[in-house]
Amino acid sequence: MTSSTTVRSPLRLYGRDAELATLEGLLELLRRGDGGALVLAAPPGLGRTALLRAAAEAHRDRGPVLYATATGAMRAVPGGGVGALLGSVAAGSDPLGPLAAGRAAAGPSPAAPPGADPRGPSAAGPAVTGLPSSARPPVISPDALLGRLRELSVGRPLLVCVDDAHAWDPASRDALVLVARGLGPGSRILVLLTATDSTAFAGLPTLQPAPLDEGAAGALLDRLTSGTEGLDPVVRAELLREAAGNPRLLAGLAGRLTPDQLAGRTPLPFPLPGGEAVLAAHAERLDGLPDRTRALLLLAAAAQEHEPDGAGADALLLLRAGTRSGLPRTFLDRALFGTSVTGSILQRAGSRVHFTHRLVARAVLHHAPWPHRRAAHELLATLLTEAAPAPPPGTAPASPVPLAALVQRACAAPGPDAVLAARIEAAAVAPFPHAERSAALARAAQLSTEPALRAARFAGAAEQAGLAGDPCLARALLARAGPRTVGAAGPGGDPGQGLAPYVHGMLALRSGPAADAHEALLASAGLLAPHDPRRALDALLGAAEAAWAAGDALGYLDAMNRLARSPVDPDLEHYRAGMCAVLEGRTAKGHALLRPCLDPAGDPGAPAALLRSGVAALVLGDIAAACRAGARALAAVRTRGPDALLPQALEHLAYAELRAGRHAGARAHALEGLHAARRTGQPNSSAHLHAVLALAASVEGPAEACAAHAEAALAGAGPHGLAQAGTLATWARARADLASGRPGEAAARLAPLVGTGPGRGHFAVRTLAVPCWVEAAVLASRLPEESGELHAAVDEFASWTARTADPGAPAQLARCRALLAPADEADARYAEALDHHGRAGGDFERARTQLLYGQWLRRRRRTREARGPLRDALVAFQRCSARAWAERAAGELRAAGEPVAERRDAPGEPLAALTPQQQRIARCVAEGATNREVALRLSLSPRTVDHHLRNVFAALGIRSRTELARLLSP
Repeated sequence: MTSSTTVRSPLRLYGRDAELATLEGLLELLRRGDGGALVLAAPPGLGRTALLRAAAEAHRDRGPVLYATATGAMRAVPGGGVGALLGSVAAGSDPLGPLAAGRAAAGPSPAAPPGADPRGPSAAGPAVTGLPSSARPPVISPDALLGRLRELSVGRPLLVCVDDAHAWDPASRDALVLVARGLGPGSRILVLLTATDSTAFAGLPTLQPAPLDEGAAGALLDRLTSGTEGLDPVVRAELLREAAGNPRLLAGLAGRLTPDQLAGRTPLPFPLPGGEAVLAAHAERLDGLPDRTRALLLLAAAAQEHEPDGAGADALLLLRAGTRSGLPRTFLDRALFGTSVTGSILQRAGSRVHFTHRLVARAVLHHAPWPHRRAAHELLATLLTEAAPAPPPGTAPASPVPLAALVQRACAAPGPDAVLAARIEAAAVAPFPHAERSAALARAAQLSTEPALRAARFAGAAEQAGLAGDPCLARALLARAGPRTVGAAGPGGDPGQGLAPYVHGMLALRSGPAADAHEALLASAGLLAPHDPRRALDALLGAAEAAWAAGDALGYLDAMNRLARSPVDPDLEHYRAGMCAVLEGRTAKGHALLRPCLDPAGDPGAPAALLRSGVAALVLGDIAAACRAGARALAAVRTRGPDALLPQALEHLAYAELRAGRHAGARAHALEGLHAARRTGQPNSSAHLHAVLALAASVEGPAEACAAHAEAALAGAGPHGLAQAGTLATWARARADLASGRPGEAAARLAPLVGTGPGRGHFAVRTLAVPCWVEAAVLASRLPEESGELHAAVDEFASWTARTADPGAPAQLARCRALLAPADEADARYAEALDHHGRAGGDFERARTQLLYGQWLRRRRRTREARGPLRDALVAFQRCSARAWAERAAGELRAAGEPVAERRDAPGEPLAALTPQQQRIARCVAEGATNREVALRLSLSPRTVDHHLRNVFAALGIRSRTELARLLSP
């Protein structure tokens, strides 16, 4: 047996496992005698050279390696590429030999560099350069080149590596491509090429390394900064963002920052240095393009400067700009709307034009002479001003120059310009999207001359970036603001005072510890109040939201009571006073104040007001109104934004739908919200949405989905102190335990939440979990030891039922009392509960009551009476897709003597020979349940379980529970 070839690099290549595996497979085939070819096509900086060197290093001990790096000078030397490749075969020999026709006219052949390895340089060694000008060989014969390579592969397989093959002269490149196309099984030659793209290598297999994903780029950055004092999270995010997955650029950026900048102690420079080499490599590709193509690329890069990141440029604006600058219309039509003539650098998506790689646009601007760049920006500013829509008759325009035109003028400014910065700041308001406002304010900050104004404008840009759903950019912009100094703005005060802490607090509200967000927003509200009352009000509302999420009722009251000191609109004052009254125990007064909030009198499409309306409806118990408000809030956010509010709108609606028993709709909205939260960088919202999904899965199943979502919610809730998400997730796990017939585990999870100890759940949610705890405790036979706590919890639930308008609360209260009632009263209590369910609606909760009632009847040997409610429960659970609950109801119905179809194990499966009852018992025991726990789960006696289990062992030919668990393990 022989060992396989493994592609390794002296330095780890992050995020390149798939590419290394491909190369390893090709080298393994080469070791067996089968050759081939592969082109590694990627823009500069993505590691194609590192991959090529890794392959060469892996093959060095198994056969000869020809390795050459092309240079731009080789394009002008016919045959120079092949000469450089073969120049390392043997020092002093003629590398071309009989490869070229007309050899006598070619002059002397070049010698190999001194000290060259006869097999070729190593993967990490120096590359062979082009031929001297005095030794320019003629066109190369592909057949002769193939013959020479075959000579070199005699005895051991040959690896041919050409880095930057696109820079070879056409004669050499064409010859090598023709040779590579003919390689295959038995050829003993493998050709690996790297190039910026595969255009010149048609017919050859191509592998295109993509930019590094966030995980791989982060790991590389950690290694690059491992010797420093520490990397600030904001700096880390900005470096990863700026590098855009380009490892060479990331290394350059990180290498140019000082330890203080990396640690976040001093602001980052803008623009970040260190990317010049990568940008220059990208720009080399532009030098060979026609003048008109380079002119169009400059216009396209400049036109992106006033757009949000990643939005591209407007194709019609480019068409007008190209026409105005004298470019032929036929060329523009082909480049922008037809077959690309820009060397695959531009691509169109609808009405937008994008660069195929983000760094190319930056390279175009970086490479262009400043006069050309300035002319492009001024032309675009003029066209944007001309295209601005006229204001309605009798009204003045908000700004004589559109915001986009002002940004283009800022790009053309040679230095700071306080007047232009002020004009941009004044124009960067609604109805422009938040992302456009952020980009404009960042430009205004760069033009600002006063440090305080510069910092305030960067903070304003950060606020808009956060609202646009880009928290990473928001933090980077805040970092550019730098440290604030008291009195920096002069005797007039600092107009931006408190803005940066406010933005920090709002970002923490969505992605940090709730307690930190609460304190930061309270502090910023005090700083903002004298000069920015609107943001001060938003800061207090944000502080209250943070306290609510953390389960801090006193903190919530503190923030809401501070609102009373500021002038607010009547709807908000009703909401503030009503919520405070409810939390202070003045429920009737609070409900009276909250009812007007269900139909706010202000802007009917304001998302924040509609979300508050939904909260008020939930506190009142008007679940239908909460669903309506949630749907309206979602529509408002979709229509008007901001994008950052979309996860919250979906979360509110999904939770209201859960309370209404619309589990499928809740799951769909929560999943969409989870995707939105991940896209906009809001882990706190993700935790809340995972909790909602766990609750939905506790009804619909499967249990694994419930457990996964609950664990994800708890993982986010714990570090950030999100008591509400944690309580909901724990409740979901307990409800899933009940569905699976594990009441003991459910009771153990819920007891701390509904109790009065340190593990008490969220003040607004814990009461809702009381019916589940009572059910779990009674089914687990924990009534004697917890009787006092159960009755106290039911009394508390009764008090809440008397105050709420939730139509399902009276039914659940009657069910709790039925579970705790003596045998002579339970019948009447169950009947009362079912009457309430009839008025309230809701299949799931009604089916739960019917299941418990049927189970209670069967245990009292009233099996005939039990079948009716059990049958109704089964049908209702099936109707609302509650699979685990339906299985539990079906088991009870079978135990009551009514046959119910169920899935039997297929022939050949371990339990196929067992009866349905034996199969259920076997699965429970395989999960680790004791006989007593199985009896509780299946409503059997322990002796019956023992009897069936003995029969199971005999039928399966096993002797222990361990063998049974092993037999049924996946």
